[in-house]
Amino acid sequence: MELKQLEAFIKVVELQSFSKAARSLFLTQPTISAHIALLEREFNMKLLERTTKSVSATPNGEKLYKYARE
Repeated sequence: MELKQLEAFIKVVELQSFSKAARSLFLTQPTISAHIALLEREFNMKLLERTTKSVSATPNGEKLYKYARE
């Protein structure tokens, strides 16, 4: 787990959007997606619930978000 991955995760949760998080962090949307995918692979769990219109944290994602904010 790297700091940039957690930073991307925090922004996605707060902005509820991969593309908005990318713009906010001056990264591309595929880069944000890759960071999230690496975190999910490392923790072996789904951290975000994705639909065509929104993104929200799963219960495990909420726990990680609280930890990462500290």
